[in-house]
Amino acid sequence: MLRQRTRYAQLEERLGSQLSMSLVGPWRRRSLGLLCLLIGFFLGSNLTTYYLQKIGQRPLVVLVLVLVLELLVRLRSRVQANPWPLSWIALDSLRLGVVYAVVLEAYKLGS
Repeated sequence: MLRQRTRYAQLEERLGSQLSMSLVGPWRRRSLGLLCLLIGFFLGSNLTTYYLQKIGQRPLVVLVLVLVLELLVRLRSRVQANPWPLSWIALDSLRLGVVYAVVLEAYKLGS
């Protein structure tokens, strides 16, 4: 079956290749990605609640968190290396862990 070369098809191919690279490869890349994902989840769940209680201004904490995460996404999109460097894998996994923790906290709070 012949597939058209649309932007969506190219996006699917890129996402599939990145996902397969994270599942297949040297143990160092996989273990670093998993450890950073768990560390990011820990930091996201604990530090956000700590700073929310200490500062007491939820919009300020959320704004800073969103700005930092958006900066990481913008910097990540500039990396064009086929096998990502280990530092970018670690940063991306940390970012995903923090986002997952914050979304989970929001669901637990019901907001």
